[in-house]
Amino acid sequence: MRGRIAAPTLRENKIVNAVIHPRWRYLPAAVLSIALAAPWASPTENAGSTVALSPELAAAMAQYRRALEEYNKAWQSFTAASSAYWDLISEKRKLRNAKRARGEPLSISDYVLTQPPVYTGPPKPRNPLKPEVPPARIYVPVVADFVAAARQEFKFVPRFPQSEIEFKRGYAKVALAAGLTREQIVRIYGFEATGNGSYDIEAGLEYNKHGRAITTALGYNQLLATNSVEILAEKGDEFIKQFESKSAITSGAEHQPLDGKIGVLRRMVAFARSVPDAWGQHEILANTTKGLGVHALNLDLDVGPMLQTQKLLDSVVFARRKGFSRTLTAAELEMMNLTGDGNGFDMVTMPASWRDQVPTANFFRLSGYADNPVAQRNNVVAKLIGATDARMDEEIKKPGARELAAYLQ
Repeated sequence: MRGRIAAPTLRENKIVNAVIHPRWRYLPAAVLSIALAAPWASPTENAGSTVALSPELAAAMAQYRRALEEYNKAWQSFTAASSAYWDLISEKRKLRNAKRARGEPLSISDYVLTQPPVYTGPPKPRNPLKPEVPPARIYVPVVADFVAAARQEFKFVPRFPQSEIEFKRGYAKVALAAGLTREQIVRIYGFEATGNGSYDIEAGLEYNKHGRAITTALGYNQLLATNSVEILAEKGDEFIKQFESKSAITSGAEHQPLDGKIGVLRRMVAFARSVPDAWGQHEILANTTKGLGVHALNLDLDVGPMLQTQKLLDSVVFARRKGFSRTLTAAELEMMNLTGDGNGFDMVTMPASWRDQVPTANFFRLSGYADNPVAQRNNVVAKLIGATDARMDEEIKKPGARELAAYLQ
């Protein structure tokens, strides 16, 4: 949920949607564990013993043991400093939340103003007795998997659009009706979907359909499978009511498919609500076959635009509920989409004079920050917002974004 400023691009922020309020772009826990293994986490390695080694190999092993000892000392020192830093990030965040709850003003000292520690020690040495084995790739499901899962688990096949134009028109109509502005719709589409993305665009496959997906982030606003499950759990009744109203005034050949879709939605909503309303619980569901089947709703001409719109609308409503009266700019709305509503709101309401001083690390957990080169490169709030705006400026010039804009007149 869901992650083009420069090479590497700002879309990399979707590679791991691991943020404090993880409504946008997460990898499954298994993927995160691999991501964190290098270079952000490294176990101390035992050099082992040598038996009947040649003089050359014995010398190499002796050198390896010395290098490994140096590496372990450096790494242990770094991890201690890193743990202390990220513990402080968490403590400061709790402090800010508590002050807001009491209606107290924040001060810049409520943020950590130093950048995260960076490992600068020696690299981990290679054991001469052990061959290098590349880590196994974790398979990330793709569109074909979502469709197959929906068919298997819910006997549901999305109503695919006849053309990209058909889906764009449907999305434009829903997004405008929900109250999103033309600027928000077009610029976020440009940023999230490369300015030319199709309704079934998936993270990692933006420029090469035969490449490798990096997350389940899908569509114009790059919803993760977890986003789809969560939105259905929270807003599913509203979706069903809309289809029931439409069914009540529909007859003939269109009536039966609508009733069938209502039945599917009810089963999917029941599944999404089978666990407590918490991101971690929804993430577990999203990584099941049924969860992938729910994600296929994004491909449906009727439901897909509603899901994609709801993701942004939830952030707008959150800001209004917090007393934010003016319209969010597209870049501000993207901050909420990127870091979660609470953290994004923290950024967009921050005084401008603080933004050059407050590191972006304040709005992430270590797991998200470690895999987010954009947040690291644009390492203070002002830079991150500015980079987002600049990328949007470029992407909205592309044909896909201009086409979407034409439907928003």
